[in-house]
Amino acid sequence: MTLTLAYRGKTSIPVEIEGITPEAVRGDSLDAIRQHEIFHGNRKISLGEMFDVSGDPSDARWEMSGDLSGVHWIGAHMKEGEIHIHGPAGRHIGSEMRGGQIHVHGDAGDWVGGEMHGGLIHVRGRAGHLIGAAYRGSSRGMTGGVILIEGDAGNEIGHTMRRGWICIGGRSGDTAGFNMIAGSIFLFGETGIRYGAGMRRGTIGLFDIDEPNLLPTFRHACRFRPPILPLMFADLRHHTFPFEPSLATATYDLYHGDMLDGGRGEVLVRC
Repeated sequence: MTLTLAYRGKTSIPVEIEGITPEAVRGDSLDAIRQHEIFHGNRKISLGEMFDVSGDPSDARWEMSGDLSGVHWIGAHMKEGEIHIHGPAGRHIGSEMRGGQIHVHGDAGDWVGGEMHGGLIHVRGRAGHLIGAAYRGSSRGMTGGVILIEGDAGNEIGHTMRRGWICIGGRSGDTAGFNMIAGSIFLFGETGIRYGAGMRRGTIGLFDIDEPNLLPTFRHACRFRPPILPLMFADLRHHTFPFEPSLATATYDLYHGDMLDGGRGEVLVRC
C-alpha cells in the first residue's frame, strides 16, 4: 500500500517540504509523518496542517494530489522510492536527488532537477526555467539522472550540466545548454536562441529544426547517422516519452562548438 498525501492548503504563501522524502519517513507511523516540520513562508508548521496523510509508507511509494503549484522542494534530496504527483507542482522538484523516480501528472515550476545527481523525473505537462541547472554561484548543475518534460520548458535548460540527460518534448526557451560541461539535451520542439553558448562538451539534439540558427562559433563537421541514437530512443520508448519513430534512424548534420571554449561540444540537427 502506498502513502497518500492529499494537499488541502488554501494559501498563496509558499509551502516548502524539503527533506521529507520516501526513504526519510519509511519507518515512521502516520502520526509521526503528520508531525514532520515544513515551512509555510518563514513559519514552521507540521505537515498535517497542510496535508491529509493516509496509507502505508513502508514501500517508499507516494501518491500526492491537489493543487501543489505553491508547494516547493517535493522530492528534494531523495535517494530511493517513487513519488507520483497528480496535478500541478511547484519549484525545485527533485532538487539534488540521487535516486528514485518522480512522476508529475501535470505541470511543474522552475528548477526541476536542479543540480540533480541521479534518478528519474518525468513531467507529463509543462515546466519552468532552469531545468537540471546549476544554482547561482555553483560550478556545475545536473551531474546524473534523467529529466523528461513532455510539454514546453523555459530558459537555461541544462545550465552548466556535467552529466545526465534532459529531453524537452515541446517548445524550449533561450540558451539551452549554456556553459554545458557534458551530458545530453534533446529538444523535440521549437527552440529559442543561443543554444549551446559556451558549451565545452556534451550533445544537444535538435529534432524540429530545418535550418539551425547556431551561433557563429559553431562549425559544420559532417553528415552521418549517430549509432548511439537508436539505443537512446529505445530508452525513451521504455519511459513512454512520445517522439517520432523515424528520428532513431534519421541522418543528422553534426556541428562542433562552442569554439570559444574548445569546440568539443556537439549539436545534432536532423537533415
